[in-house]
Amino acid sequence: MSDQDFRELYERHVGKVASGDFKGALADMVQENIPAVFEGVTVPRGTVNSFRIQDVRAEGGKQIGETVYDTPKGVIGLRSIWELHEGVWKAAALQNFPVSGESA
Repeated sequence: MSDQDFRELYERHVGKVASGDFKGALADMVQENIPAVFEGVTVPRGTVNSFRIQDVRAEGGKQIGETVYDTPKGVIGLRSIWELHEGVWKAAALQNFPVSGESA
């Protein structure tokens, strides 16, 4: 899968999160990592007013996606770390990152 192909996959995943398709978003994740992947991480739950994909990059055999979500409860910077599992890219870990006070 090329970097462009991964970016398209990541964009679809972010669209699922932003539209509230949590079943679809969870299907993009490493199943055995759920629910531990959410421990201590703030994620959009419910309405997303807007979002901005900030970065998509390859890093040490993994793919990293960073998106800023503007929600009614505040702005969330969310990084997902993707790994190949049986030939398919899956989100294996989540981390928050700091975002300045502006909206997405």
